[in-house]
Amino acid sequence: MSRARAGHEAIVIGAGIVGAAIALGLANQGRRVALVEAREPPDWRVEDSPDLRVYAIAPGSQALLDALGVWPGIAGARVQPYRAMHVWDAGGGVPLHLDADESGLRELGHIVEAGLIQRQLWQALAPAGVDLRLGRVQGYAEEDGGAVLDLDDASLRAPLLIAADGAHSPLRALAGIETRGHDYAQSGLVAYLRTERPHQQTAWQRFLPTGPLAVLPCANERVSIVWSLPTAEAERLRDMDAESFERELTRAFDAELGAMRLTSERVLFPLRLQLAQRYRSGPLLLAGDAAHAVHPLAGQGVNLGLQDARELLALSEEARQRDQPLHSPRLIERYARRRRSENALAAQGFDALNRLFSNDALLPTLLRGHVLGLAGAIAPLRRLWVQRAAGL
Repeated sequence: MSRARAGHEAIVIGAGIVGAAIALGLANQGRRVALVEAREPPDWRVEDSPDLRVYAIAPGSQALLDALGVWPGIAGARVQPYRAMHVWDAGGGVPLHLDADESGLRELGHIVEAGLIQRQLWQALAPAGVDLRLGRVQGYAEEDGGAVLDLDDASLRAPLLIAADGAHSPLRALAGIETRGHDYAQSGLVAYLRTERPHQQTAWQRFLPTGPLAVLPCANERVSIVWSLPTAEAERLRDMDAESFERELTRAFDAELGAMRLTSERVLFPLRLQLAQRYRSGPLLLAGDAAHAVHPLAGQGVNLGLQDARELLALSEEARQRDQPLHSPRLIERYARRRRSENALAAQGFDALNRLFSNDALLPTLLRGHVLGLAGAIAPLRRLWVQRAAGL
């Protein structure tokens, strides 16, 4: 193993969207930062088939990506703005319709492929001065108020480690930080389709007794679905022939956009609520999915992670202007306290919505459509929904 390299103010572990955003933002502030990732992310090219993973990037997250200098490259490649959200319950009641104009916004957000965001961030890292390290973390130890991070063939030293290494975070486990939550016994089924009628720049969501069905507008008149279902049912729908699947999907969506035709494979991912009990352990901070994994019904998972990044970068800039170190206990405690509170509140809210709408019990069925109608009928509450959806 090579000699540990000194001089880094922070080491970020995990070069997904959240980790790369944090590392790039710190470097843009003049911080000396290393970013560790097991392998370089796959290339993204506009001529390739679109990435099945898409995110609803809220204006707050877009503002961060713009400040990092990567949004123009993302927007110039392949994105789809959406100006409205339409939510309704299969059990009846009044739909909830949210419109950007009501809050003076150009749009509520953009649907963007995950691979496109990650690639644009990755390409900006080295020019910004980020020390990129490819390798797997073998362990870390606290030392002299900081930490030494052991990789496959090197060691890095810094007073602050930031773990953005995913829901199964090895760094979180090494630090002994426990999580709480539960398995939803559901899987999300994702695919691309074309619809008989235009998507109208609207993000659609229908609540079914088996789980929410989201239909998101995408570029080139495609839509992307995220259909949350009991895992056995999700597997059945994934494995059936395309025509039968299209009929079941069109019926589940109440033919809101007419007939639907598959244009991609169908892929499943497991759904789980998971919240870290602490966001800090000594010199280690958690961010993104390492700190919180939430139900996808509100499409806010990546936005919560980017809010972690935005909070950390804002505190870092405040400390820099005051000539304070990045690892200042006051700074990292403020980050850990604020983000744990905000993320827990959001996650529990999404969990409650899923429990209310994803069942066929008599009382919730009678109430939930009226809940949506009430939210849509009260103008201040409707504007609050719009602002929350926009990450403002």
